[in-house]
Amino acid sequence: MKRIAAALLLLFCLAFLVSCEGRQEDKARTYSVYYVSNAETKIEMHTYEMVAEDLEGQVTELMTALATTPAKLEYKAPLNMGFQVQSMEVNMGKVHLDMSESYNSLSVTTEVLVRAAIVKTLTQLPQINFVFITVNGNPLLDSLGNIVSTMNRDQFVENDGNAINTYEEVKLKLYFANEAGDRLIAANRTREYSTNISLEKLIVEELIKGPSREGLYPTVNPSTKVASVTVKDGVCYVNLDETFLTQPYNVTAEATIYSITNSLVELSNVNRVQISINGDNTGTYREKYSFTTYFERNLDIVANLE
Repeated sequence: MKRIAAALLLLFCLAFLVSCEGRQEDKARTYSVYYVSNAETKIEMHTYEMVAEDLEGQVTELMTALATTPAKLEYKAPLNMGFQVQSMEVNMGKVHLDMSESYNSLSVTTEVLVRAAIVKTLTQLPQINFVFITVNGNPLLDSLGNIVSTMNRDQFVENDGNAINTYEEVKLKLYFANEAGDRLIAANRTREYSTNISLEKLIVEELIKGPSREGLYPTVNPSTKVASVTVKDGVCYVNLDETFLTQPYNVTAEATIYSITNSLVELSNVNRVQISINGDNTGTYREKYSFTTYFERNLDIVANLE
């Protein structure tokens, strides 16, 4: 009897483990596809069961779902709104989509909702971190005429629904160089910005634009392009293009690094900053600062405007 009981217990345990593995596998294949409301005021998530197993097949499958009208007729498929996806490239954790010219005919609010639906759907895949959209081979521009660079899921987390394209006024504390280029001086700047852009990215873009106040000097090459700016666990990851490595101004490497760091650490959710070039942090800045470093606030370099 003891042997029979032990055998039954073993069979029960095996059955339980198989059941758990099955549920985990089903959960791993369940994704969310985002659609746009008929009123074009918000996006809504619908569950989707993935079939494909390889990355390219999964991206293609989600793109097909984004182009298919959902069962709930009060929502629209974001990729079925009068434009075509002319090409798709998946490379190194990024999906590049090139849209037809008619994409530019979408209203401002609708375009942001479509973009949010695409990004939030595709970046659920563990291997996909970013989405980049162009229109007929040209950069995508937002309502203010700014280039929309590489996007990630974090940019849209708090912006669903009616608030996804609102504008707010914000006061930033930015650090620019002194005349000698070896110290930093703080300056307050008030900006009205789209809530579709993170404050962290706005700060980096404002630093690239340079100072507007007399007695302050720029610290970052004005031709620098921002690939992405994200925050996780108090660390702000700033991904710039290779132009950042070229410094046309008479400023020290320390001034440039801590101009970015000190400005970002002014935000309550940022404690440290890491900079990378095109997603690569193996190099150095002017042979002095390693991009593997997590930079912290440095007030020793800060001076007062004389």
